[in-house]
Amino acid sequence: MRFRRLMLSIFMIALLSLMAAPAFASEAGGDDPVNSNLGWAFRVVNFLIVACGVWYVFAKKLPNIFRERAEGISASISDAAQAKQEAERLLREAEEKTARLEQEVAGMRANAQRDAAAEAERIRTTAREEAAKIERAAAMEIQAAERAARMELKALAAQLAVERAEVELRGKMTPATEAALFRAFVSDLGRSAN
Repeated sequence: MRFRRLMLSIFMIALLSLMAAPAFASEAGGDDPVNSNLGWAFRVVNFLIVACGVWYVFAKKLPNIFRERAEGISASISDAAQAKQEAERLLREAEEKTARLEQEVAGMRANAQRDAAAEAERIRTTAREEAAKIERAAAMEIQAAERAARMELKALAAQLAVERAEVELRGKMTPATEAALFRAFVSDLGRSAN
């Protein structure tokens, strides 16, 4: 609205200047139209038209362009801020995952160490049990071999005793002794039958 009033004022001034031009021309009476009053009036009118055009461009068009540009920049800044927030959120999540990953790795290492220690203890216990079983089996085998050796030794001693006794009996046995032994045996049989 202000612009229309300004333009209307400029138009009126220009129209009045053009209508007054013949009066200015008669006063000057000179031969150079550029330096005459009419020339100056045209210069002023031309200046006002150019000034109004420049003012119109700066007052009407440029603010819209600047506003659109500012809105575009503001939207870009807003988008950049959102992108930055998203990137920071993703970074925090990645850092949290990394921290959890380090904790999980530490936990896995601790579990592996506990499992390894438990497995080593289990192997030691199993080895001790196996060694004890082998020791018991060896002791039983030794005892069995000892018993077998004793029995064999007793059998050998008995055989040797029998052979020695036989040798001695043959040396002491005469036909008279054999007859006396036979009679004693028969009489013992007769008594046992009664």
